[in-house]
Amino acid sequence: MASRDQFQRFLFEHSQVRGAWVQLGESFKEITGQAPYPDSVRELLGESLVASVLMSSTLKFKGTLSLQAAGEGALSTLMAECSHDRHIRGLARFDADAVSGETLHELLGKSRMAITITPEQGQRYQGVVPRESETLAGCLEEYFERSEQIATSLFLFANEDTAAGLLLQRLPGHTDDDDDLWNRVNHLARTVEAEELLSLDSETLLHRLFHEETVRLFEPDPVAFRCSCSHERTLAALEAIGKDECYSILDEQGSINMDCQFCHANYRFNRNDIDHLFTGHTLH
Repeated sequence: MASRDQFQRFLFEHSQVRGAWVQLGESFKEITGQAPYPDSVRELLGESLVASVLMSSTLKFKGTLSLQAAGEGALSTLMAECSHDRHIRGLARFDADAVSGETLHELLGKSRMAITITPEQGQRYQGVVPRESETLAGCLEEYFERSEQIATSLFLFANEDTAAGLLLQRLPGHTDDDDDLWNRVNHLARTVEAEELLSLDSETLLHRLFHEETVRLFEPDPVAFRCSCSHERTLAALEAIGKDECYSILDEQGSINMDCQFCHANYRFNRNDIDHLFTGHTLH
């Protein structure tokens, strides 16, 4: 059986209409296995991870794209990130006693959502995602329409062990023929069932949906859960906290312990480490 952890771009020949498909299996289970997520939170996190991978297909440089939401409901934090080489990570913070709804609005309540693009070189960009739609896919479609002026359709699904999605976009410079094609492929795509996206491989799915169109598939890319935390990045975070705060923690606790929220890696720093961080040499 082909790996479920794959991303694949495709386009409709001789047109300005393109697409992308992704299916997550082991990577999704690794991420959601980091916490006892309720079904509704796990599925929304899965949709977010899928969306981050699909949207990363628009990156033209090395870096990351992340989708973040902060809410006042039972789900207080939602974050999914994908790098240019399809490494993903994500998390959700929630009040287990308060989780009762299933929709985006019911879980997040009053909230803010944003897409952040962080290149390895250059300035970080952040765009606000509208929250009018009832679904995550609808919110992101509105984002592309308003912020990028690119007509976009997104289909996002997740269950207990798989997450999958499909993206269609009509690029600028489209012709009347492209508009006709866009209407046709959208009509066809909206017939897709969750089970089809979650279980079928890309070739089978795209043939089932668009067999009357000429579709070119690019080579698939593997997708994997990989956390970008490190000893050096954690030290940089301590440096940002500041010298006084770090030494205050040392005086109180004897060492500074930091856990990565994405992979639960633990980083421990003693006084010598903090001396070297702020002075360049050991004082004790």
